[in-house]
Amino acid sequence: MSAPAEPRLSEEEGALLSRGVGEFNRGYYFECHDTLEELWAGLRGPARDFFQGLIQVSVAFYHVGNGNPAGAESMMRRAQRRLAAYPDRYFGFDLAAQRAALARWLSRIEQGEGLDDEKPHWRFGGPS
Repeated sequence: MSAPAEPRLSEEEGALLSRGVGEFNRGYYFECHDTLEELWAGLRGPARDFFQGLIQVSVAFYHVGNGNPAGAESMMRRAQRRLAAYPDRYFGFDLAAQRAALARWLSRIEQGEGLDDEKPHWRFGGPS
């Protein structure tokens, strides 16, 4: 099976992605979720699950911030499943590193450790 095609974002969609990534990197996970959902709603095709996986990671950290480890775990597992179909680097994003981070975060949650010290960071280098 071949890798899903990478999206071609309009200028407006690119601005939404940039804003969402900035919100995520500043710890505004709920806002990131809203922004990326606005982008996701207009997308069609194979990239849709990729962006939904990112939304789920953002929601997971929203749950972390609200002391809801079960919600965070559930969202991280859902994100893992969504992102599994994509190559290690997709749309300029290091998915291999994101998947490794998700596994580490899930392990910490399962062991009853908090993630309050985690400051996740996303960086896109444009299409790969």
